[in-house]
Amino acid sequence: MSYRSLKLAGLSATIAAAALVLTACGGQPADGTGVADGDGLSGSVVADGSSTVAPLTEAAADLFRDVEPGVNVTVATSGTGGGFKKFCADETDISDASRPIKDEEAALCAEAGVEFTEIVIANDGLSVVVNPENDFAQCLTVEQLNTIWAPEAEGTITNWNQVDPSFPDLPLALFGAGTDSGTFDYFTDEINGEEGAIRADYSPSEDDNIIVQGVAGDEGAMGFLGLSYVEENPDSMKALQVDGGEGCVAPSEETVRDGSYSPLGRPLFIYVNNASYTDKPQVKAFIDFYVENEAEVAEAALVIGLTEEQKATAQDELATLG
Repeated sequence: MSYRSLKLAGLSATIAAAALVLTACGGQPADGTGVADGDGLSGSVVADGSSTVAPLTEAAADLFRDVEPGVNVTVATSGTGGGFKKFCADETDISDASRPIKDEEAALCAEAGVEFTEIVIANDGLSVVVNPENDFAQCLTVEQLNTIWAPEAEGTITNWNQVDPSFPDLPLALFGAGTDSGTFDYFTDEINGEEGAIRADYSPSEDDNIIVQGVAGDEGAMGFLGLSYVEENPDSMKALQVDGGEGCVAPSEETVRDGSYSPLGRPLFIYVNNASYTDKPQVKAFIDFYVENEAEVAEAALVIGLTEEQKATAQDELATLG
């Protein structure tokens, strides 16, 4: 059983026990929403989008199942961009996103009559990772990362010793998020100064697990992906410190929360279809549960929970929907 599965098992038992106490006392589920009858809620909740946010929504779904077993929550991963395409076509109730919605995506939603609410659901550090056998690179500056990943590096920067003369003569093997990923947009904007600007001769994937496998399989590998995947796969890769101008900082819960892991600390989002929230009791119950239990969900998914201010803002946003 994986570390995440063990976390979920323990947290599920805790939340289920709390739900039983609440039911005995007042007939309410753990998220505080009412039920139509003694059998609880039923129906489906459909989520799609970011592979970085998917483990969060999956963890929330697993925990929610102990409270409302009649609700079927499905979570797909077509990338942030792919998720927004489905969301704005009114095909999903929730869109998982590792970046804010773009203006052109919001316009598609407006054209289709899909109104939505943006919720910050967790925090994450976008990690730059190398093969665990790499014992020479400990910290890279943003400028060095740009040297490796900029469009003009294609076919030119192919060896570690071109990044720093002290590094060995070892070919670079590059892995990262695909173009439908919010991680791709965020990384290229922060490192290369423009969304989508990147060398073409790297191995892209919308599935972060494929990036993990690529980095683990090549001594000269480098990749970028969410911090949770580093914590889940400590034997397959290691995260580098990043110098954003204030010295070398490693990605961690503390450095992401305090903003010192710059410029690669970021919020993670879910986008809620307003009509789904107001018209489908099972969707409202799940999303309310998700936000109320965000700390337990984040712990299970190995990402960083909300600050008190972020959680209060999320609850306020949902309160406006009724």
